[in-house]
Amino acid sequence: MTPSPEPIQGRPEPSTGEPWRDSSSTPSAVVPRRTARDIRSDSRLDVLHAVLSAGETTRNALAQSTGLSLATVVTVVGELLAEGIIEERKVTAGRIGRPTAMLGMNKARGLVVGMDVAETYVRAVMFDAALNEILSFESARDEHVLDPDSVVEGIGRTLDQLLEKAGVSRADVLGVGIALPGIIQGPQGVSVIVPHWTWQTVELEHLRERIGLPLVIENPLKSIATAELWLGRGRSYSSLATINLGTGVGAGIVLEGRILRGATNTAGEWGHTLLVLDGRRCRCGRHGCVEAYIGAPGIQQTLREIAPQHPLADLDMQNDFILALAAVADGPEPDPAVLETIDRTAYYLGSALADLVAVVNPEVVTLTGWTTWAIGEHLLAATRKHLLEQSPAGSTRGVELVVSTVRGNSVATGIATVVLERFLVDAGLLTSNIPVAL
Repeated sequence: MTPSPEPIQGRPEPSTGEPWRDSSSTPSAVVPRRTARDIRSDSRLDVLHAVLSAGETTRNALAQSTGLSLATVVTVVGELLAEGIIEERKVTAGRIGRPTAMLGMNKARGLVVGMDVAETYVRAVMFDAALNEILSFESARDEHVLDPDSVVEGIGRTLDQLLEKAGVSRADVLGVGIALPGIIQGPQGVSVIVPHWTWQTVELEHLRERIGLPLVIENPLKSIATAELWLGRGRSYSSLATINLGTGVGAGIVLEGRILRGATNTAGEWGHTLLVLDGRRCRCGRHGCVEAYIGAPGIQQTLREIAPQHPLADLDMQNDFILALAAVADGPEPDPAVLETIDRTAYYLGSALADLVAVVNPEVVTLTGWTTWAIGEHLLAATRKHLLEQSPAGSTRGVELVVSTVRGNSVATGIATVVLERFLVDAGLLTSNIPVAL
């Protein structure tokens, strides 16, 4: 049964239980005291994430990776086994003592769906409960159609087509996560704020009804940070920034193992920081934003400035332009205008990253998103060079710049991870509220 919507009073950081609150509505809000039940909930979530990250592990290894006592791990593992979230896959014989049981996610527990709603497409990805991708379905969106009813119907229709393609019904799905572009805010009614597109409670209620399953929504930047934290470089580093390159750009930031949300859940809007004083007009209304130079439309504008008559300069759809740019860059005949466009984009990206690195001080920066998959390898070396050149002395010491190892759609993967967390909330194993549940 789909749960009825509840007012969003606050939401903790999934991996820590720290509360999220909107100080504008409750200026004297007091952080709730954590109870023993909350601490047990955090332990279950830590173990879940450790099993997801490892793929296959043992109780002793879980105790080492989470910092929990072995007794606590044994208890939590028992609870997750009883709920069917994890399973004992095999027993290996050790040299001394009892055989060791290997643990992994129970992929047969059910299906979860992560949906990435972008300006130009809606992509739905189906996973098993071990977050193995089963299949996906993508629908093109007309980026000029902005009315909520059309967007909601497009999302619902894409989910319907995914389920039909998989030959499953809604009864087989544990829940759906949807990453909506823009800023996701609460608490007395969730709002989604995108340039030229603002949804309030009514539109989101229509979305919940159309999906017809337990539903969570999240900002794409927080989703890619979740994917990177548990399934990518976050398994080896505790502080990182993952950069999403597409129509818009932004940064999913993890500091000391925690996803950075900020006071009102808007942290990571790096794409709307200033790169060029009085520069190009950004779709947010400002001038000179990072996004205006390294978002897909900004890259096309760079090509127009270099070669106004270039055949790619007037392609109407962003995705078509980026794919065409990649095809020319990969082709046998060098195209000076395309090469110069990529070089300038790398210069803009490296310079903008230099500021981010100076402020955040991550151990690693990863690039993700559909622009990355198309031209990331062409950008990487030059971007790294400009990052090092433009950074304040010492701020890039030891930092890595790489393409993310979370392939496929990291937004959908990240929000699917949150769906699993939501399922544990519904099962009574977690007390933490997760990003906006509808």
